[in-house]
Amino acid sequence: MSKSQRSALIITVTGLMSLFLVAIVGFSQAPNSRIQLTTNPPVGQFYPFEAEATTPQSPTLLTLTARNPAGELLANSVFKVQIFTPPSTPFLATDFPVVEGTKLLELSAIAPEGKLQLQQMLPIRGKYKLAVNVSPIVANQFSPIEQTLTLEVVENPVKYRNYAILIVVLLAVGIGGGWVMGKQSLPQRGEIAPARVRLLLSGAVLIAIACLVVVNVSAEVSNSHAHTHQSPVEAAAINDSQLKIQISGDKYATVGKLANLQVEAVDPKTNQPVTDVVFKLKTTQLENNWIAFAYQGIPDNMGKLKWQQQFFDGAPHLLEVEVISNSANSQFKPVAATEEIEVAAVATPILIRLISFSYLIGTVIIGLAIGLTSRRSALKPKVNS
Repeated sequence: MSKSQRSALIITVTGLMSLFLVAIVGFSQAPNSRIQLTTNPPVGQFYPFEAEATTPQSPTLLTLTARNPAGELLANSVFKVQIFTPPSTPFLATDFPVVEGTKLLELSAIAPEGKLQLQQMLPIRGKYKLAVNVSPIVANQFSPIEQTLTLEVVENPVKYRNYAILIVVLLAVGIGGGWVMGKQSLPQRGEIAPARVRLLLSGAVLIAIACLVVVNVSAEVSNSHAHTHQSPVEAAAINDSQLKIQISGDKYATVGKLANLQVEAVDPKTNQPVTDVVFKLKTTQLENNWIAFAYQGIPDNMGKLKWQQQFFDGAPHLLEVEVISNSANSQFKPVAATEEIEVAAVATPILIRLISFSYLIGTVIIGLAIGLTSRRSALKPKVNS
């Protein structure tokens, strides 16, 4: 092979390899179908649920959209959404430790326009995980999409301020107490503190332990009397001349566990499911009247809408269902039905309570040590040089 032929062969091979690499890179960078999550208010502008809030609280609006590589919405799709709460953090527990690391919601819904919207009260700070699966109603209309999304919920800065104030107060109490107790007498050689001070500290520790035992026993007793089972809701139906609504599922729910719920629209004349309707769902906590979950969607081909929801607050909730027509030819009026759901509270795990209690006692003890040490240093005779 001549030199010119070898050069031509090298150039040809190099060109083919370049084309091959360009094709691979282009294929890897080609846009894929994707699922997007947006919130209202935007991330960073809303905080977790606060049990003792003085102002009304609203759930966060979550919007999920499924788009093809061209950016167009995937119409006539089915969304399957699972929302998981942030994982457990025993040493920095949230306001609802029982809820940590659990499933908050599971919903399967038809999205004619390729978009799903729901309102959900988010109970704790941290990173939520949303497992979303989007598939076509009609087979082979598009390839199913499966994606895991995250949602970061930041803690309310007011809580950090309150925690800092509490720590400063406890530390000040400890320092003041140590300063006063250190005035009584100086410790003997080899003693950390005078005998009177040691007796006082021992008594304070015993009282603290007794208080902790009483609180824990009371919590366990109240928990044992709470509902520990889930029984189905007796069908709650409102009959109209043209429509009947049925609510079924778990009438008794437990914090930390999912409750199964279902609504159905039936034509009372034919006893057949009605599918050309829209369900408006809302669950409201009855003690403080805040909305835990809200969703508006259409039923499946059996006229049913099913979902699983966790009631993270141990208080009764009211499920409200309104059915309106989704057809221009339908003449029935909107129909509503309600069902009250009892929610059993779950006591905070004893380990979490012990850790929180140790933080408070530890802060006071540190303050006492600082006060005693400072007082002892002040009482020591000064040696003149």
